Amino acid sequence: MTVQTFIPSAVKAASENTVTQPTHTTDVSIKKLYIETQGCQMNEYDSHRMADLLGDSHGYVLTDNPNDADILLMNTCSIREKAQEKVFSGLGRWRKLKEQNPDLVIGVGGCVASQEGDNIQKRAPYVDMVFGPQTLHRLPQMLDQHQAQVEKPKKEKIKLVDISFPDIEKFDFLPEPRVEGFKAFVSIMEGCSKYCSFCVVPYTRGEEVSRPLDDVLAEIAGLAEKGVREISLLGQNVNGYRGETFEGEICTFPELLRLVAEIPGIGRLRYTTSHPLEFSDDLIQCYRDLPQMVSHLHLPVQSGSNDVLQAMKRNHTIDVYIDKIAKLRKVRPDMHLSSDFIIGFPGETDQHFAETLQFIKDLDFDHSYSFVYSKRPGTPASDLPDSTPEQVKKDRLAQVQQVIKQSSIDKTDAMLGKIERVLIEKVSDKDPNVLVGTADNTRLVTFIGDATWVGRFAEIEITEIKTLNLVYGELLNLEPDVA
Repeated sequence: MTVQTFIPSAVKAASENTVTQPTHTTDVSIKKLYIETQGCQMNEYDSHRMADLLGDSHGYVLTDNPNDADILLMNTCSIREKAQEKVFSGLGRWRKLKEQNPDLVIGVGGCVASQEGDNIQKRAPYVDMVFGPQTLHRLPQMLDQHQAQVEKPKKEKIKLVDISFPDIEKFDFLPEPRVEGFKAFVSIMEGCSKYCSFCVVPYTRGEEVSRPLDDVLAEIAGLAEKGVREISLLGQNVNGYRGETFEGEICTFPELLRLVAEIPGIGRLRYTTSHPLEFSDDLIQCYRDLPQMVSHLHLPVQSGSNDVLQAMKRNHTIDVYIDKIAKLRKVRPDMHLSSDFIIGFPGETDQHFAETLQFIKDLDFDHSYSFVYSKRPGTPASDLPDSTPEQVKKDRLAQVQQVIKQSSIDKTDAMLGKIERVLIEKVSDKDPNVLVGTADNTRLVTFIGDATWVGRFAEIEITEIKTLNLVYGELLNLEPDVA
């Protein structure tokens, strides 16, 4: 995110522009793939699948150095301001690499690709392939087409652009996901049908389409067999999941959670991003009944003013949101809450902002993604009059971020002396006797332990607060392996 308040590292890593984790190699005969990932956890998931696809089909391995790559892929995000210009700026740097190596293949995927289509190749003719979020599974075929054109240059060059919306076809063609560590993301639906006035997602990823229930459960069961202990379910409107069963019936999101919780090996469940309209009483009861559900929820609200919410076409009020959180905290008093906030939406007055700031204080958010509103081309809000000076918006944002940062600090400090359930993920790079894991609230927890415990859950008493996102503790209980 370009502007945001504090986000614990486990969440932050998936929100910033990153490069997919590389597989290092020094063998020059091996074909190498570099992927630059922008935006959300959905894009992170998609980038991993791109790597899996090209690894299985063409033998490519990941590298963290674009100068060494045979293929450069940019997985783009269109949420923030000037997203297109940032893409073309990045492509400009890659152009120099292609001038040095004419055989280099450059591809652009993701939401900006979906928006821009063949305009990308018009502005940057050195780009070889353009594909959308729903057509990334066709990458191997697009690469084959490109290579065929290179081998027969006299033929008329075909523009390799595929930004169609073939529902969930891509999940039928993606290879089995590779396991890295003890956590995994599983995409259960695509698109969004809410059409908030500020959002481009329905136009870049299409309407909501849920994966069939059996496909989701099979993928998660396979991950569990390979040692995954924490699953994060992904979707633009994940709690609106309605997957078809093999009997032709519809499985709701709460029903899916209960089924996933029964899979041997899965000891922790998260999900993102959810919508207040779909945050049902049945979903709240899952927090009462399922110990696998973490005491951490990201539920975007965007504003604390009903007038602004109406202009955003969020179709709920602040009272509805507050009521849902009150019900949730009744069954999970230790719930940590995070959200999204758009500051300076067109028409936001001083009074509207004051309502938002008070709302944030009242709900006691742990952290947030917060940013100044930016127009997204093609959305209804882009045509709204906006007379608020930019500096006023920035000042408001700073106030929001300071309030939430202090709340986050207070919540970390409050962990002192508490017992936290921790997923042990690795041995410390600095000390082989120290283990590192994550608590429900995404804080990193370190403690003295044995390397053979990695991959298991433990109860840790917090003995020292080191930083805002790092605490130390002592082992109280090592849970049996949940496999």
